[in-house]
Amino acid sequence: MDYREATLQRDCKATLIPAGDEVVLPGGTVLQISQSLGGSLTVRSKGGLFRIGKEDADALGAEIAESLEKESDVPIDESGPFREEMVWDALRTCFDPEIPINIVDLGLIYDLRAQGLENDRYKVSVKMTLTAQGCGMGPTIAADAKAKVETIPGVDEADVAIVWDPQWTPHMISEKGRKVLGLD
Repeated sequence: MDYREATLQRDCKATLIPAGDEVVLPGGTVLQISQSLGGSLTVRSKGGLFRIGKEDADALGAEIAESLEKESDVPIDESGPFREEMVWDALRTCFDPEIPINIVDLGLIYDLRAQGLENDRYKVSVKMTLTAQGCGMGPTIAADAKAKVETIPGVDEADVAIVWDPQWTPHMISEKGRKVLGLD
């Protein structure tokens, strides 16, 4: 989605970045869309930077909501049995709202385990970190990751825990992520 200006057509729930506080942006607020990745919008107004989830994207109009819905789909190859790569693919659709790189290429995923349950079902456990301790967006990013992993066929439950050891550094960004940021 191109960066553009939009006006809220109704009151809209949002998350203040980076604090993580839930707020309501009033209808009529003019916003600049700065990022549209993984099924959420990062928008800027005179009041700061905010994340709007796909469930409230219609407040910016049907065209934006439809575009965001398409972006939020988790591209999973459902042929064959459950594979760990399906989880990695789902996590690649999760983004920090301030950085245009998915959480896998950003180097935030420290551990991923799939535990087999009965009837070819699985429980997935993920340990992830954030780029900075104290970032209030952690619970939002972790909840997004959990929800997307739980859409995978065969996954009954996902647990996403935020950990701080080892501390994240920019050296953890993948080669692909470094290219997106122009760090190569």
